[in-house]
Amino acid sequence: CSRPQKVCLCPFLPVHPLKVSTCLYIIQHPAEESRVLRTVPLLAACLPPDKCKILVGRRFNEERYPELATVCRSPSTLILYPGAEATNLEEVAVMSSSPSVMIIIDGTWSQAKDIFYKNSVFRLPKQVQLKPSISSQYVIRTQPTNTCLSTLECAAVALSIMEKNKSIQETILHPLQALCSFQLQHGAQIHHSKEHLLKNGLYDKPMPKNKRKLRRMELLVNNVKI
Repeated sequence: CSRPQKVCLCPFLPVHPLKVSTCLYIIQHPAEESRVLRTVPLLAACLPPDKCKILVGRRFNEERYPELATVCRSPSTLILYPGAEATNLEEVAVMSSSPSVMIIIDGTWSQAKDIFYKNSVFRLPKQVQLKPSISSQYVIRTQPTNTCLSTLECAAVALSIMEKNKSIQETILHPLQALCSFQLQHGAQIHHSKEHLLKNGLYDKPMPKNKRKLRRMELLVNNVKI
């Protein structure tokens, strides 16, 4: 896990990489590389190297990333990104019997949106989303809403659906739970979502002056999907 011995997470990782037929392509915003508490390294440690490929960058054109472009053009490739055009993953998984490729964008919501909309190659695969049925267990990092998930959590849920194996989700989430437990024991605080803080009058930061950001916060308070 590459962490100090005192907070080593190796005992919480699977003894052997999980056997899955689905291949993940993690498109990681460069800013994520410098974050101390990243979840993608834990995800990669749970899967075989050929089933979890990480590409770092903001722009992905076909000339520079021909392999990625080929993957995006394949009919068996899905991209996990919520929106009006997205189909619930459960519906797609029922009809899918062959090994698939899933693309997941790793970054803040604004970073993920920037990558998705400024790279036309990511609008070639079928767009899918997860049902907002679980709350994030990544409690040491603030999420926009109660049902926003970390990249590792998204991958865990998605793989369990695609592979039709609930235990995959439990196995991948195990090191994340241990990470949060270690951090809380060493002084970290539980972070409620921005949605929770706003609704309960606990948001203690200055309200944004930018009208677009202010509008997004109003939508969070009023339970409007953003």
